[in-house]
Amino acid sequence: MSIDTYPVANVGGREIPYDPEQLRRIQQHPCFSEKACHSFGRMHLPVAPKCNIQCRYCVRDFDCVNESRPGVTSQVLKPKEALERVDQVLEKYHYIKVVAIAGPGEPLANEETFETLRLVGEKYPNMILCISTNGLLLPDRIADLDRLGVCNITVTMNAIDPQIGQQIYDYVYYQGKRYEGLEAATLLRDQQLKGIEQAVKLKKIIKVNTVLIPGINDKHVFDIARKIKSMGVFIHNVMPLIPQYKFANIKPPSPEEKRKIQEELGKIIRQMKHCRQCRSDAIGKLGCDVQQEFQSRTQEQA
Repeated sequence: MSIDTYPVANVGGREIPYDPEQLRRIQQHPCFSEKACHSFGRMHLPVAPKCNIQCRYCVRDFDCVNESRPGVTSQVLKPKEALERVDQVLEKYHYIKVVAIAGPGEPLANEETFETLRLVGEKYPNMILCISTNGLLLPDRIADLDRLGVCNITVTMNAIDPQIGQQIYDYVYYQGKRYEGLEAATLLRDQQLKGIEQAVKLKKIIKVNTVLIPGINDKHVFDIARKIKSMGVFIHNVMPLIPQYKFANIKPPSPEEKRKIQEELGKIIRQMKHCRQCRSDAIGKLGCDVQQEFQSRTQEQA
């Protein structure tokens, strides 16, 4: 099915086509279009250090310049510093079409995220603004994201069955209260689904990331795919587990195992097969990051 005929949502049983502006946000976003990743780039602004959940595969406490994985950054920027970095990058690399916030923590749990989006959006109104979130606060903040012009949203969803989800998350912190076990997994799942539903109604382009964890959710990913397809999610990105923290002893899926699962999932929903599991300060085209040169410039000015 071509992008031009791919429905944005199945709302009330009706397939609603993407409009021209939505198509631009797909065709110029390297994470939403494999073709785009050869021509266009993105930059991640690391302004969001706090997180409101603890995944059993996630560690954000250290950084290696040669390391490429979500949650890693060499420094956390303040909103005005982030805007300065956008200025520096766009002056040199005109192929950057997307400014995203993906961490190193949970963007929606950090007010700096919204101030940064405001500053960038006001100065660069044609830039595609993008957020990557665990989805816990998505229903609470979707109106703010819409007001700020955020059009592409990625939600990391590792389970829709709370029995499986409770094996993946240590805790969820929401509205001043800490939740654990089945209660935490159920709350997170419900918020994710509610947030995606609201975002689709607001004509946001949605990608769902799923960390493929052998022995835990490797069979369950098909249930996730069927659910998000029915909600109007545009693309599904299955990422292999990077063993660390409490999942350090789990053997990750091999490239061949991941490929076979993606082939089967592709019969349900479009699959992103060109993901590089980017750092939260990534800059450039996928697989050709140039963040180190801007990191050094920022440090010299500090």
